[in-house]
Amino acid sequence: MKCWTRRQFGCLAGAACLTALAPRASKAQAKSRVVVIGGGIGGATVAKYLAASAGTIEVTLVEPKSRYTTCFFSSLYLAGIRSFESLTHSYEALAQNYGIKIIHDYAAAIDPAGKTVALKSGDTLSYDRLVLAPGIAFKFGTVEGYDQAATEIMPHAWNGGPQTELLRRQLESMEDGGLFLIAAPPNPFRCPPGPYERASLVAYYFKQFKPKSKILILDAKDSFFEQDLFQDAWTRHYPGMIEWLPGQFTGGVQSVDVKDLSVKTEAETFKPAVVNFIPPQMAGELAQQAGLAGQSGWCPIEPTTFESKLQPGIHIVGDAINSGEMPKSAFLANSQAKICAFAVAAALTGSDRSAPHLFNTCFTFLAADDAVSDAIALAPNGDAIKISEILISEVGEDAELRRQVVQAANGWYTAFTHDVFG
Repeated sequence: MKCWTRRQFGCLAGAACLTALAPRASKAQAKSRVVVIGGGIGGATVAKYLAASAGTIEVTLVEPKSRYTTCFFSSLYLAGIRSFESLTHSYEALAQNYGIKIIHDYAAAIDPAGKTVALKSGDTLSYDRLVLAPGIAFKFGTVEGYDQAATEIMPHAWNGGPQTELLRRQLESMEDGGLFLIAAPPNPFRCPPGPYERASLVAYYFKQFKPKSKILILDAKDSFFEQDLFQDAWTRHYPGMIEWLPGQFTGGVQSVDVKDLSVKTEAETFKPAVVNFIPPQMAGELAQQAGLAGQSGWCPIEPTTFESKLQPGIHIVGDAINSGEMPKSAFLANSQAKICAFAVAAALTGSDRSAPHLFNTCFTFLAADDAVSDAIALAPNGDAIKISEILISEVGEDAELRRQVVQAANGWYTAFTHDVFG
């Protein structure tokens, strides 16, 4: 494994590298139908790049929401640094500029043998190839007392949208001196740095408006990604405000009670003012129903085409899949989706298949003017996908460099979301 220079990383993170992945047009004329279920980062990217790759492919995107709110960068909204509207994107450009048929409905069932998708409205869609981007589902019931109804009292805010707004309102209503508790889930889960970035940015908010407040992280794990960077930042920016307790110390969260807002571990019961409970996760419900998820709860895929190993003719991208060392991130969902689009176009039109190149870029905010980054290259290795190159920020970096990463992160968000939805 080798490390990159920051100049190489800057290219990877920038818009130039995003557009460099655009597919080539196909000269084939056969008419084919592709249905994409799920309009998150993975699904929207697949739909866009398929529609751009060949005018002979009819692309239909099924997504119940009319607008998509990103979960990544949502902790900036919790901190008051970004507006909610800045995180929200429409599907209009995909329909107008690429001819994608957008259906705002729920996919109720899949018939792999008949190659049809039943919608909640009662309509049925036929397909030649199907792509699923089902996202994650939560394993409700693994912690006593935490079910779907409990999310309205103890929000997970691990899907962008109403849950994020609910958590923001709770933090605003909290009295100065209160305790904010984050329950961090076991691996694997969406966005490995996410719970700790959230703690950092809520601490940034508290430092300005509720300086007597504290943050407690009850972790199901004994360590976490970029732990040294986070703990260094907590010491520098928020001394005494954030406490992290590993699973081996507490035994993990055993139960919650939404009536008295309590969280119980093996040895202690906590009664915070606000609880952000992030449950254990698995592939989205439709993937489970369609028999696309294995015993792990995640979907096994062929690593060069993202075709399901359990249901031929169906491809899966995004956080729902399980294939080696890939973290579950938005940028990787986008990267996977482009490879998948090339593979589907090749299967349907006979166009050339590009060699798969998987990249992950992640920016993590520690404060408004302090951000770190990681960039990872991955490649198929046998039956799985392995990390081949990596660059991660280091403890002790110059403050000016960290401010430059903040600027790069904001530029990245604009370029990245345009690549997906623009």
